[in-house]
Amino acid sequence: METAPLNYEASAGDTNKQYTATLPQDVIQCLENARFLHLATCTDDVPNVSLMNYTYLPSSPFSAAPIIAMTTNPASRKTTNLLSNPNVSLLVHDWVSHRPPTSARRPSGGSPGPEHRSSLASLLLNINTSAVSSISATINGTARLLDAGSPEERFYREQHLENNTFGSEGFGPASVEAEDGGRGCFVAGEEVRVIVVTIRDVRISDWKGSVRDFVLTTTNEDSAETAVNGVR
Repeated sequence: METAPLNYEASAGDTNKQYTATLPQDVIQCLENARFLHLATCTDDVPNVSLMNYTYLPSSPFSAAPIIAMTTNPASRKTTNLLSNPNVSLLVHDWVSHRPPTSARRPSGGSPGPEHRSSLASLLLNINTSAVSSISATINGTARLLDAGSPEERFYREQHLENNTFGSEGFGPASVEAEDGGRGCFVAGEEVRVIVVTIRDVRISDWKGSVRDFVLTTTNEDSAETAVNGVR
């Protein structure tokens, strides 16, 4: 299995920059498949990062450009930040979160134990890692807090609620609660504010260290047919 590089492509400026009317397909796939993303806001040079439920819309009756909808507590730090600085960065990725064992890694609170894995388990781990772990996308854009009760706010709230409603898959009440992912308070709460981020540009990084920059040329001058998570 290939090892991750310890040095990466220089990325201080624009790297392999391209202009495009649509998001790259691997970014769209990542946004369609990931459960959460990280939202970075900043005010007075003090950053804040939040883990967020989200809904990706390639277009809507209110935007010809792709947007990402989220909800937030009106008294949260990110809400305060957005009111003074609407520029945000989002991070979404399809890396597997489980860290594979290393020969020198000491388990927490104990001494290294023997690492025994069957050939089948190793094969499945390698297949899973190569199939799932491919990119991370840093998305820059401008955020708006929508007016409560407006047609635009109601539309995005309904889309976001529908996109974050999950079935139990027959595993009982405990699974339903686990699958909620904070939907009850973070998405469906009556007091939450709806955030819409218009995507400006995207940086894609892969596990081999390569970096690609994309700038969206789509405008919001014309309304577009509703499309939720890539399905029209």
